[in-house]
Amino acid sequence: MTAHISTSRTDGRSERRIPQISPAELLPADESRLKEMTSTENVSPQGVRVTTVRRWQTGTRVLVTFLRNGVRSEGRVAYCQRKESGDFAIGIELFGQLQAA
Repeated sequence: MTAHISTSRTDGRSERRIPQISPAELLPADESRLKEMTSTENVSPQGVRVTTVRRWQTGTRVLVTFLRNGVRSEGRVAYCQRKESGDFAIGIELFGQLQAA
């Protein structure tokens, strides 16, 4: 079951986010050897939040592959936050779907 979460931020952005845990693969656009298997925490029409084991630099261009359906999207890291568990949550602004993997 998925639930829609409406969020409002101080920067004026308001969008629906859907909590969704789904396997994904992250790959820095310029560094194929740093591929990381991860999972999403939530998705929206403009982006996705994923859990990762390493710190990502804001602005880094990434390729995200959603493993359930094979869809690949290009985006950039909008933020990186350390979680209480010691890993990181990153927000990725998606630019659009590239192709099915």
